[in-house]
Amino acid sequence: MNKASLIDYVANEANVTKKDARAAIEAVIGGIVDGLNADGKVALVGFGTFQLVNKKARVARNPKTGEAVDVPAKVVPKFRPSATLKEYFEDYAAEDDNQEEISAVYSL
Repeated sequence: MNKASLIDYVANEANVTKKDARAAIEAVIGGIVDGLNADGKVALVGFGTFQLVNKKARVARNPKTGEAVDVPAKVVPKFRPSATLKEYFEDYAAEDDNQEEISAVYSL
């Protein structure tokens, strides 16, 4: 699912216009980004936690040439699903034939 599909889904499920659904989704995303900027962590009970993680500087290899490349330290967002979210998908293997069942079991 991409952002456009999510907007369609929210518009249908919430019985609102696509314009309102887009505004709501963008507000949620903006709130998560602002929360990460302010606190470094955003916890959504029953869904998961977004958190900023410090990545150390390291030396990597260019796979084409084998040349060593310095990768600088950086801060990246990380998502950790909640136990509740994990439970929804516990019994499903990562097979394409289970996708319809997964969608039916877990709905936003």
